[in-house]
Amino acid sequence: MRLHEDEGEQAFRLTVREFVQTNLPADIRERVLGFQRVEKDDYLRWQRILHAHGWGAPGWPVAEGGMGWSPMERVIFDEECLTAGAPRQLPTGVAMIGPVLIRYGTPRQKACFLSPILSGEHTWCQGYSEPGAGSDLASLSLRAVRDGDDYVLDGQKTWTSYAQWADWMFCLVRTRREGKPQAGISFLLVDMKSPGVTVSPIRSIDESSDLNEVFLDSVRVPAHLLIGEENAGWEIAKFLLGNERATIAGLGACRRLLSQCQRLVSQPPRDPRLADRLVHLEIELLAHEWSLRRFLAGGDECLFEPANASLLKVRGSEIQQGLSTLLMDWAASASTQHVELLSRVYFDLRKISIFGGTNEVQRSLIAKSLGV
Repeated sequence: MRLHEDEGEQAFRLTVREFVQTNLPADIRERVLGFQRVEKDDYLRWQRILHAHGWGAPGWPVAEGGMGWSPMERVIFDEECLTAGAPRQLPTGVAMIGPVLIRYGTPRQKACFLSPILSGEHTWCQGYSEPGAGSDLASLSLRAVRDGDDYVLDGQKTWTSYAQWADWMFCLVRTRREGKPQAGISFLLVDMKSPGVTVSPIRSIDESSDLNEVFLDSVRVPAHLLIGEENAGWEIAKFLLGNERATIAGLGACRRLLSQCQRLVSQPPRDPRLADRLVHLEIELLAHEWSLRRFLAGGDECLFEPANASLLKVRGSEIQQGLSTLLMDWAASASTQHVELLSRVYFDLRKISIFGGTNEVQRSLIAKSLGV
């Protein structure tokens, strides 16, 4: 079931669907729809295919190499790609640091970094959380001391997704200790090949090692890799988090899981209790889509407004977790051969209500916006 679309949206959907059916490599599709692990090469191959077609960054302005698509077109694109079995575009480059560079970067920074994001030449990771600064991000302590034309970084980041693959990290650092904590944070770009950078994997509950600790020991970062002004990184961090949270809400990811649930739960032996739960989750997804469409009607400023992004993040993550729980319950009742594969999906999606800011924190932000 899908909400009504006008003729233009329907035509655009068919264009994207035909492109994905024609160009998505079969081996990638099989891995994704078969609940198997997707590797770095799979992500990069798909990014290069999109880039060759001019679709490498749907949300970017045309002047920066993007498509200039409307917010609704970007949602349709994401939904069609994901439901067809494409891996998501790695968000740290296209959806996170790319928009930051477009809004806050210097001409030199844009010229250096935007094109390699589009082509997949550079992969990125996010250096935000620290052992003592997770939900309370403003308490971060990684030091960056100015020394001539460089900053010297000392400290640690943690829960850094895909740091083992990354060429670059965008990083929040402490450049001033006086005053409000938020007023002493700067936003730096760090070459992951720099001397003093060490990546240590964290084994997660789904038995993957995509999360990492990153240690920085006297790492020298050229000052021209500072984004915006020194001590003004908190504004940039909030802008990026709004983009990230709206992405986590992904309608495409929800619809792919729903489609997989519909296919599996309908197989014999058919459990009416699971079928009932599936219908309930489909209704929740439709309500989620209505909320998304309301925000989309107001453009990106409305979509990424903190309370709206938080609402989408909470509901999108809850729906994905609900669907993955349903898959596990089906596997347990149907056949043990599915349990191992589906358990990886189930355990992996436990983190979706934590990263990007925990759902508990998001509810507090929503309540604060309402004056509660």
